[in-house]
Order: sequence, then C-alpha cells, then structure tokens
Amino acid sequence: MFSKKIKKEIKIEGMHCDHCVKKVTEALESIEGVSKVKVNLAKKEAVITSAKEIDDQIINSKIDELGFKVVS
Repeated sequence: MFSKKIKKEIKIEGMHCDHCVKKVTEALESIEGVSKVKVNLAKKEAVITSAKEIDDQIINSKIDELGFKVVS
C-alpha cells in the first residue's frame, strides 16, 4: 500500500544565513507527522513533506517562535 505524501510550500521572511536555515529546518522537522523539510534561503521558502495534513497554525507558531514570519 502506498502512503500519501502531502507537500506544503511556505514563504518565510527574515532568514538571512545558513544558521537561520538550520533553525527553521530543525523547528519544522520537530512537528509530528513531518517526514522531510527543505529550506531554500534564496527563495525564502520551505517545502514540508508529510504523511498527513499539518495545520497552518502549528507551522506559523514554530516559525514565529524563531523570530521569523510566514507570508502568504
């Protein structure tokens, strides 16, 4: 049986360096259900892969805690 994968792209303002990328990656990977996170500093975005839908509020909260901002 194939497991369904959900990809979600989020735009993040405030990242300036590789350290920022590492912090965002670790924070998003800590969310239950997230299987992969790819953060692109140049595009100022993160792509989250998960087996289930992740509530946007959870993602926004994790990003806000780091001092960054999710933009639509």
